[in-house]
Amino acid sequence: MKKKSFFINSAMLVVMGSLIFSSCKKDDTAAKSNTITDVVVSGSSFTTLESAVIKADLQATLSGTGPFTVFAPDDAAFTASGITTAVLNSLTATQVKNILLYHTIGSKILAADVPAGPNAKVITAGGDSVFVTKNATGVYINGIKVNTADVPADNGVIHIIGKVLVPASGNIVETAVAGGLDSLVKAVTRATTAPGGDPTLAATLGSARLTVFAPTNAAFTQLLTALGLTKIDNIPVATLLAVLRYHVVAGRAFSSDLSNGNLAMLAGGNTTINLSNGTSGGPTITGNGNASNKSNIIATNIVCRNGVVHLIDRVLLP
Repeated sequence: MKKKSFFINSAMLVVMGSLIFSSCKKDDTAAKSNTITDVVVSGSSFTTLESAVIKADLQATLSGTGPFTVFAPDDAAFTASGITTAVLNSLTATQVKNILLYHTIGSKILAADVPAGPNAKVITAGGDSVFVTKNATGVYINGIKVNTADVPADNGVIHIIGKVLVPASGNIVETAVAGGLDSLVKAVTRATTAPGGDPTLAATLGSARLTVFAPTNAAFTQLLTALGLTKIDNIPVATLLAVLRYHVVAGRAFSSDLSNGNLAMLAGGNTTINLSNGTSGGPTITGNGNASNKSNIIATNIVCRNGVVHLIDRVLLP
């Protein structure tokens, strides 16, 4: 009888142990989460983004219920945007938080949910506006391409993008001032205030919804040399007005909205866009008066409160 009891008790222990072990396995599985924070922390290409999330103290937020959509720059995107660890360290926690919230939407938006057509306005978790587009070449946000869409998370979805999104710092005129485009600012000021100028020009650039192809300081120096002049004040006001207006397009045109061919300028006349014949295969824009001297579009999708700016390395001539 004792021997039989021993075997029965042993069998019961084995069964109970198996049930306990099975229960522990289920608990371990249930304990594992895959929130947006988890995806960022576990992703080998998100080391800079992880550092940014920690500095901004957004780990708990991005582990919350959500749902969220995060347009996530990977390490290559931070590098392409010139944002290194040293740059992040130079920013305050609040500044980093504002940048990250600009990448975050308070709802779940899959790639299939992005409306076809250009620039649907979406409000970010920080209260700013971003503009999403879906066309034949993919999904874009503020003109920046989504390289990998629909990375799943328990509390939403991640779309991996090729550059860091930078919130608008002001209107087009304020952005030019902050960006060190001194020659362009001087040209606009002269064309606005000089006798024979357009007193509404600066105000229009600061309030109307526009896209500006903004020449760099070096581009204006090149123009002055070609004209045999030494300063912008020597350019006749009527000529300066015509040239400046020839750099403006109505509406918000991100790089994702540009295509090969003619681009109608707000003041009349066309320029020519070529997406691949510039330096290192980049995009160019050429004015009717530039002959074959195309202008490289050297920086794109600088978001402003009232539009977008693209930097160019040659002044466009009507």
